[in-house]
Amino acid sequence: MDWERISGNWAHWRERIQARWSRLTNYQLDKAAGRREPLLRQIQETYDLTREEADRQLRNWERNLAIQEFTERELTFSDEDRADGTNGRG
Repeated sequence: MDWERISGNWAHWRERIQARWSRLTNYQLDKAAGRREPLLRQIQETYDLTREEADRQLRNWERNLAIQEFTERELTFSDEDRADGTNGRG
């Protein structure tokens, strides 16, 4: 997942971030304001992690978002014919 997309729609993604790292407070998320580095520091400090471990967790979370987004797009296809004469199978 592109971090610019996350920061551009921070109100949406902060809920998912808080679901993943539930110890983060609203104040900490407001302070991060969609920026990756401040969020990384907040995760590191709140969970008493090394920078490397906090970064690994955040990268895995981002990767999972990309996979979920791809899967959701795949699910939007249907077997019914579209107006352009094609169907979701290609």
